[in-house]
This record gives sequence, C-alpha cells and structure tokens, in this order.
Amino acid sequence: MQRRGVLFVISSPSGAGKSTIARKLIEADGHIQLSVSATTRPMRPGEVDGRDYHFVDVGHFKQMVADDEFLEWAHVFDHRYGTPRAPVESMLADGRDVLFDIDWQGAQQLYQQAAGDVVRVFILPPSMAELERRLRGRGTDADAVIESRMARAVAEIGHWDGYDYVLVNDDVERCFAQVRLILRAERLRRHRQLGLIGFTRKLMRGD
Repeated sequence: MQRRGVLFVISSPSGAGKSTIARKLIEADGHIQLSVSATTRPMRPGEVDGRDYHFVDVGHFKQMVADDEFLEWAHVFDHRYGTPRAPVESMLADGRDVLFDIDWQGAQQLYQQAAGDVVRVFILPPSMAELERRLRGRGTDADAVIESRMARAVAEIGHWDGYDYVLVNDDVERCFAQVRLILRAERLRRHRQLGLIGFTRKLMRGD
C-alpha cells in the first residue's frame, strides 16, 4: 500500500550522538535518505560538495533565504545551515523517508512548515560530565571551543520538550535500536497510508 514519507528529525547537543546514530540509520535502512543541507562553513578534509553538504558563500545563502528555497535554516557556531526545500518535498511525495541531523531551531522551523510529516527525536547524554568527556575525546577542538559547546548544550537541552520522543544515549547500540523502533512505528501511522480509505471501502463492499 502506498504511503507518504516521513521527515525524521534527530537532534542532540554536540557530542551526544545524533550524527553517529544518523549514520548508522542510513547504513542499516535502505528506505531513508539523509537530507543534504546547504552551509556557509568551509569544507573539511574528506568532505564532498553535494554529498556531505552543499557548500555556498554567504551571499548565495542569503539569496536562497530571500527566494524561500529553505524549509528551515539557522545560525550554528557562526555559520549558516539550511535545508533546501525542493528535493525534500520531491522525496516526501514519492513515499521516501528523509532524515534530518539538525538542531532544535531547525526542528522547530521544519515542524512549522510540515507538521503532519515530521517526527522529532531528541537525544540526551547520560550526564554533562560524559558529554564533556566525549567532546574532549574527539581530540579536534581547543578548550575554548569545548567550553562553548558545553554552554550551548545546556541551552539546547532546555528545548527537549519540543520533541515527540526523548532518548538517553547511555549506550549507542541500545539508543540506535530505540530510534529504529520509533521510525518503524511512525511509518505505520494511519495518516501516512495513502491507499487506506480506498482499501477499506473495497473491503466493506466485499470486493
């Protein structure tokens, strides 16, 4: 039976695990595709334009905002990030699921644009001490950057109640399993089954 796609949002403070779980979900589930955001931040070694992000300059990004080409966009750590509207709406109409690795601002904007299609999952760290340990364990950020991320994490956690599901990532495999269960259940929601009305009418007629 044909169904409408799900806009599946995963958010968390930096270091709490959203990118790891998003990557695992893409690898494990062939029916969901990661939304590729546009960003003004510089490309990092190993990244590919159009695969990891659409890398654009600030002027181009501002023009896309003015032309209403984004479903959502936000400033994050001095750079702009946004979700291009056209490819997401095309995938949704085709019954494909779209995964979003975005923060609470993006999740809020996306929900305002497409509430019935959006499922929001927020991932919490087991403790702030563990969050800091994970950030330092990356070995990529200076102390000042880590302090900034920790301060931002407190503000982000304050938006937990704007999500449909809230999980604690004290074990990445268990948290990932919970995320997959949520996605499976949301795919089965009645309002996403586009052929259900016609099917039930046939049943009632005895067809």
